[in-house]
Parts: sequence; structure tokens; C-alpha cells
Amino acid sequence: MLIDTHCHINMMVKTAFDTMLTEVEVEHAQAIIHQAAERHVKTIINVGTSLPESLNCVALAKRYEPVFAAVGLHPNDCTATWHDDLRELEALVRNKEQNKIVAIGECGLDMHYPDYNLARQKDAFKAQIELALEHDLALIVHTRDAADETVRALEEYKGQLKRGVIHCFSEGIPFADFTLEMGFAFGIGGAITYPKNNQLRDVVKHVPLSSLILETDAPFLPPQVIRGKQNSPAQIATVAEYVAELLGVSVEQVSATTTKRAEQLFMLPR
Repeated sequence: MLIDTHCHINMMVKTAFDTMLTEVEVEHAQAIIHQAAERHVKTIINVGTSLPESLNCVALAKRYEPVFAAVGLHPNDCTATWHDDLRELEALVRNKEQNKIVAIGECGLDMHYPDYNLARQKDAFKAQIELALEHDLALIVHTRDAADETVRALEEYKGQLKRGVIHCFSEGIPFADFTLEMGFAFGIGGAITYPKNNQLRDVVKHVPLSSLILETDAPFLPPQVIRGKQNSPAQIATVAEYVAELLGVSVEQVSATTTKRAEQLFMLPR
């Protein structure tokens, strides 16, 4: 069995970001979840990027048994009112069992776009790290063109923050070694199948299989075989097959090892 540790079903069933799901859209998610189950995906973690999308993640988790939620503020969604949004997220987290919340995120630092506000991103990231620690939740870290800043932010919590994942890992060996030092997992998705992504393949061969968890980031980053089309949680099976071939091990070993790590990281029921 497989676990998709990072996707956005809420963004697959509607056309606009940061809007609340309608009942019809919530119903449409059922087909996506069923399609994933047909490819042996037993659990899906639906990840928030803003307050509205985090609320959508909770709604889907409460509706569908295989789905769990992560709530958080993506660095590109940290507006001037992020403190208010975080207070709303804290209210959700205080009822984490009822809301099926297993992680804080995705949160972190993103210096890719020229209009980023790094000071605001750092403040919001720190606040979400502390929220994860306070409520004993895993942390889902987004980092893009911000490796050094991310290391500095996380180093402050070394020894305290032990349950985390670097989502959509895209850095080189030095950052991979830091990730291992932190005890974090590596989120590996469709990007590993891209022909030019030799750096990521080198990292996956460098680190223990037990440090990997699988993710799709659906509807984004589809594997090469469906590139240009919408990604879905069912494609986690494609990622598992690719990783197995890359490492020269069986798909069953990849599935069992990554599923075990995900269950431990997110404290999922077995």
C-alpha cells in the first residue's frame, strides 16, 4: 500500500484558489480518491497553503476516511494579515483529532519571485514551527531558492523539531546532509522522473531509502509520462515504480519503506 503525503485535492476540483469548496466540489473529490485507491493508495494527506485552503483540507478530511489534513500558510500566501490567519489555524489545530490534522504546512521560505517579503516569510515560518512543536505535529517545509535561509531558520530548532519533511526536495547533497542531520524526511514526487533532474536522482541514491516519503503535489508536477496533464494522487504509484528502478530494489520494498516512514512521521493509523 502507498501513501500520498502531499497533494491538493481541493485545487483539483475547483478553478479558483482561496475560495471555499462547494458541496458539489466536495462530492467531486470522491472520484479522485477512488482512482487513487485503485492504484493501492490507502492514505492521502491534503495540504493547506492559506487559511481558506486549509479549511478546505479539513472539510475533505472530515468527509473522506482515507484523507488527512495539513494546515498552514505557504510563504507566497503570507499577506500583511497573516497573524489573523494563523490565529484561525490555531483554532483548527486545538481540535486536531476531530479535524484529522496531522501536520503544519506547507510553510517555509520562497525567494523565487522578485516581490517576496523575506522578513514576513521568516516571521510566519517561525510561528508555524512553534505551532507544530506546541501541538506535537509534523512540519511540512516549502523551500525554493532559499536553501541557506531555510537552514538558518531550522537550525534554531535542531534537537527540538524532529518530525518534518522537506517537501518537493530540490536541493543538492549538502542540503540533503543537513536534512538528515535534522532527522527530516525527503518528499519525493514526479519531479524525479524529469530527464534533466540528475541532481535529485543523485540525492535519492545518496540518502537511505528509509528517509524518503512519496508525494504527488497534485494537481502540480505530474510525472514525465503524463507531463502537461493534471497530476493526481493515483500517480504516487508511478513515482514508487520510478524510485524502485532507480535504486535497483523492488516496488514492494519502496512501498513498504516509504509507507512506514510516512506513518511514523505523521502519526497515521496503521
